[in-house]
Amino acid sequence: MTPTIGDDIRACLRFYSRLPVSAGKEGHVMPDFSRVSWATPLAGAAIGGVGSVVVVSAALLHLPATVAGVGAVGALALATGALHEDGLADVADGFGGGATRDQKLAIMRDSRLGSFGGLALCLATFARVAAIGALFERGAVLAAVSIIAASALSRAVGLIPLVTMRPARGDGAGASAATPSPAATRVALYLGSAIAVTPALAGASLAQTVVAIMGAFGAAVVVSKLAQRQIGGYTGDVLGAAQQVAEIAVLTALSAR
Repeated sequence: MTPTIGDDIRACLRFYSRLPVSAGKEGHVMPDFSRVSWATPLAGAAIGGVGSVVVVSAALLHLPATVAGVGAVGALALATGALHEDGLADVADGFGGGATRDQKLAIMRDSRLGSFGGLALCLATFARVAAIGALFERGAVLAAVSIIAASALSRAVGLIPLVTMRPARGDGAGASAATPSPAATRVALYLGSAIAVTPALAGASLAQTVVAIMGAFGAAVVVSKLAQRQIGGYTGDVLGAAQQVAEIAVLTALSAR
């Protein structure tokens, strides 16, 4: 049978999240990114919806902004199984702790958390909590829409390392991922950017929205350039790190006053 639009979206959701999406017991199974990558921002928006429910609930319960931020970030991590956070930590450990390319790759493959990875996780978590809290203080709807926008766009631009570099190693999740087709990549970036405009309808300024979109693209490019310099290509961890940094960039830009 020819895959449908719904099949592509469900494939992305099964990979990016632990949400109960049809036969999802197989967990983070690598989809055919050459075809389904166009749907990554839609999957991201669905994941962001989990965090949005938390901030709206926090507003209804009259909870403080910090509690709303912590709850939203925690819900997002639970929804994804901390897939991208794990990648960010591994990249920080490898790039920070390894002296040579081979050492960096070996450290990134090690499941143990090092000091650089722990610090990166703490800083990334604090940054997201603070940004969401600041948005929440301006309105729960703005915070909810911003989380969805950040989640969608960050997963779209998270494809940039995959389409601009070669795998850094011959095995692993990164090497097994098919390169997205140019058409699928364009659709993903267009969709992600379109979703990222929605905060402007909920109270964000046009300048904040433009900077958020530019920041997401810039963050993914910076991570790509860094990975090329450090290990000569991308890994699955690099893709996760690109998503995390891009999400932080979007939330930070939208939270500015």
